[in-house]
Amino acid sequence: MVLLDDVLARMAESYPDKPAYSVVDGDTMTFAEWDSRANQLARGLIARGIGPDDRVAVHLGLENALRWMVAYTAVHRAGGVAVPLNPRLTTAEVGRMLAHCGAKGSVADGDLAAEDAALDLVVVVDATLGPREEISGGSTLVVGWDEALEPDGSSLDVARTEHDLADILYTSGTTGHPKGVAVRHVNASMVKPGAANWSGGAWLHASPMCTFAGLAFVYNPMTFGLRGIYMPRFDAGRWIEVVEAERPMAVFLVPAMTHLILDHPRFAEADLSSIQICSVGSAPLAPFVIERLQEKIPGAMVSNNYGMTEAGSVYCLTPQGEAVRRPGSVGQPVPPAEVKIVDPAGDEVPTGEVGEVRLRIPGRPREYFGDPEATSSTWVDGWLVTGDLGRVDADGYLYIVGRSKDVVIRGGNNVHAADVEHVIQAHPAVAEAAVIGVPHPVLGEDVVAFVVLRPGADVDGEELRTFCLDELADYKVPREWHFVSELPRNATGKVVKPELRRRYEAEASLG
Repeated sequence: MVLLDDVLARMAESYPDKPAYSVVDGDTMTFAEWDSRANQLARGLIARGIGPDDRVAVHLGLENALRWMVAYTAVHRAGGVAVPLNPRLTTAEVGRMLAHCGAKGSVADGDLAAEDAALDLVVVVDATLGPREEISGGSTLVVGWDEALEPDGSSLDVARTEHDLADILYTSGTTGHPKGVAVRHVNASMVKPGAANWSGGAWLHASPMCTFAGLAFVYNPMTFGLRGIYMPRFDAGRWIEVVEAERPMAVFLVPAMTHLILDHPRFAEADLSSIQICSVGSAPLAPFVIERLQEKIPGAMVSNNYGMTEAGSVYCLTPQGEAVRRPGSVGQPVPPAEVKIVDPAGDEVPTGEVGEVRLRIPGRPREYFGDPEATSSTWVDGWLVTGDLGRVDADGYLYIVGRSKDVVIRGGNNVHAADVEHVIQAHPAVAEAAVIGVPHPVLGEDVVAFVVLRPGADVDGEELRTFCLDELADYKVPREWHFVSELPRNATGKVVKPELRRRYEAEASLG
């Protein structure tokens, strides 16, 4: 049986005093400290009514990374299901997600705890923010972090199996119908934990823990015998300083971070020679960027990796040097993962032809929590229907050439266009709205809205932006607004977004 947190228990037993995780410009936590505190908090959750399969949100700010990881492990060890929440989401978004998953409790920062007030239990990490009744309204059991930690930090014996739910990861949720990817212990990790090992090396990353990419770096570094180094707020200059000082052997970046590093004045002289693995994920990366990284760290495996929340441990990896030799490739699937390219009828296409990308690991599919209809349309005969368009070459390397799903990837964050459109169209002055992604030199893509106003209505982009910020996380809100008399449509009445992109490009070319 494989449980997600097993590797931590083994590392705590074998290397109790080794640093498990460090926060840049913050504290360090050993394996023994992480393991013991997680057991203490798990006992505290159980004592306050959290039981098997209960959903518990982990709703902490980025700077609270170490307590985030303790809480994440504690929920699992209590037999519960962790629901990581992005601290940048609005109260409305959080409410929809908590209601959808039926959350019973949360571990939250003081300034976020009020958003979770409808739950049975809220563990407040920062208990200094005013009277507790202001948070709970008298209907929720609210306890402070220290109060929730039971004295006993020894291991727990809570019945769990590898097929139990471990996490629910939300990929969107502003349409009123959130989609939460159900993750089980058996399909949670891309790398199965092996024997405890310690190399003394480090893995540096800056992705929020609440994301698919961020969760991959909770336990995976220790699986390779490494400690994790986390940067809560990415800064290219500080990142270079950390690499030079800490000498990590592995780093993970998203394209926006990569561009900022390459454009930094210190990049040319920076000593990045410790890096052996440089993984760039969450969005496609231009081949010239890969080439510049590879030139800077010629001995490293530099790759633009491909994965997604729904795919889970299905992952593509590019061996050293192949990213430059095969520009545009996101690598080969890591066994036992499989990739196939299909036509609109679902039939596999010949090698080299473009079609829709489908992924699977036999016997380890994921599903949408509480949404069998969405599950059946997204996982077909065991294969994940990704919505991405791609091709596979004769050596099995995958190339992503576009997306059939209407998703904008802005700075590594997935922004579902329909979600944003629904919010814009809720404004009383708006008749219609269409959202597209446009190229951005740093973020990869940016969010642009085309808006048709109601007759006689008068509103500008700044007012619409303010309106959207009440319902959407800031990274989802368009930064450019184009007001048009009508949206282009095809014969069936659907908006033709390629035409909007052509209009945008034409306007941009005119300056």
